[in-house]
Amino acid sequence: MNYLIQKPQTQQEKYPLLLLLHGYGSNAEDLFSFAQELPKNCYVISLQAPHSLMYSSYAWYAINFDADENKFSDIAQAKESVVLIKNQIKQFCSELPIDKDNVTLIGFSQGAILSYAVAFSFPELVKNVVALSGYINKEMADENYLKNNFSHLSIFASHGTVDQVIPVDWARKTPIILDNLNIKNTYKEYPVGHGIAPQNFFDFKKFIEDNI
Repeated sequence: MNYLIQKPQTQQEKYPLLLLLHGYGSNAEDLFSFAQELPKNCYVISLQAPHSLMYSSYAWYAINFDADENKFSDIAQAKESVVLIKNQIKQFCSELPIDKDNVTLIGFSQGAILSYAVAFSFPELVKNVVALSGYINKEMADENYLKNNFSHLSIFASHGTVDQVIPVDWARKTPIILDNLNIKNTYKEYPVGHGIAPQNFFDFKKFIEDNI
């Protein structure tokens, strides 16, 4: 997979990994734009989704529309991307001095949806999730995910109250689902659309600093 990488600016034996997963129609440069604002003692790596759309835009899975303009996610493609991300995490941990027990996924929109699916499917590979402007789609997770141990997992989820792409009502189900799975979680809303407000950035940055 193509990716951008920012190396740590500290000297230590092993480093946390912050793995950035962009949204539909974007690319690896999008979330990487705030990499310099993230903790300096981490590897920050921004993955680029595998499916090319056009004009340097990419997707983790297709979104299809029917005659009534209803949207449908390609679940098979999403599950393939979940496995790709899992394999990439394992590769980074084997090739770089990364603490395999300190991996944080930071996903926006489609990247957030996949971050949930990766964490549910392979919780042994993920310590924290920052899910921005996304929602939980259980169909994308491994079918046996309910048997997994989530006791070490922490999740920060946020959403805009006037999000015109993913309704905030979808995101409001997040803490209920996570509580039922006994996953430690923080859920916050901000008066914005489908984007990351400055206060949202400061809040999830503090979550990262407190949990890595």
